[in-house]
Amino acid sequence: MPDDFAYVREYYDVPACLGRRVEVYGKPGVIAADRGHHIGVNFDSDKPGVIANCHPTSEVKYLGMGSVRKLTRSQQRYLRFLDVGDCFDDFHHFLKYCKD
Repeated sequence: MPDDFAYVREYYDVPACLGRRVEVYGKPGVIAADRGHHIGVNFDSDKPGVIANCHPTSEVKYLGMGSVRKLTRSQQRYLRFLDVGDCFDDFHHFLKYCKD
């Protein structure tokens, strides 16, 4: 498995890594995904799993370590549906079949 954030860290010389707290244009958040030339940030004001692409040097302050928030139960359920949704007529049928 390639080193996540290796390109961003080496090319832009920033301490990007999964779970690092950042402030982008004054909005606090946490790095939640490696997006190649960008960092994927889950802002504190957004729901878990909502990830915005941000340029690693454009008004970004790198702070201490934090943790990536877990997806909500409904978000997890919808991701499961996306994986196996072809087996069902629609989301409603999926919900009937897979009761939590």
